[in-house]
Amino acid sequence: MLKLDHLEISVDNYRASRDFYVQQLGFTVEFELPERRIAAVQDEYDFTLFLAEHMTAAKPRSCVLTLQVADVDATYRELSARGLSFTQPPSRLFWGYGAELRDPNDYLLRLWDAESMRSSGDR
Repeated sequence: MLKLDHLEISVDNYRASRDFYVQQLGFTVEFELPERRIAAVQDEYDFTLFLAEHMTAAKPRSCVLTLQVADVDATYRELSARGLSFTQPPSRLFWGYGAELRDPNDYLLRLWDAESMRSSGDR
């Protein structure tokens, strides 16, 4: 069996990215390597996202992070109340029912929940 354990993404500022994922999305800091400009943040299911600030020439970014939540509509209301802006509010999108926003590095984040996804054809 294979299980995805962690993912590293390039970021402009690892501290700002760490703060976004921790303060806004509820991840926890697993560890940091300030001398390497890397923070590892973890969701409640032990998936680790490495936020690596690279000092090399910018590379095109093409990563989409899909985050499962308990309730898309409730999570949208909660995050909006914290001041986060969404590119797509909860709605039926080409991939199903969910919401979309961007992190500080312009990575697309998709929020979905199992119940809404099952009934997305009814919306």
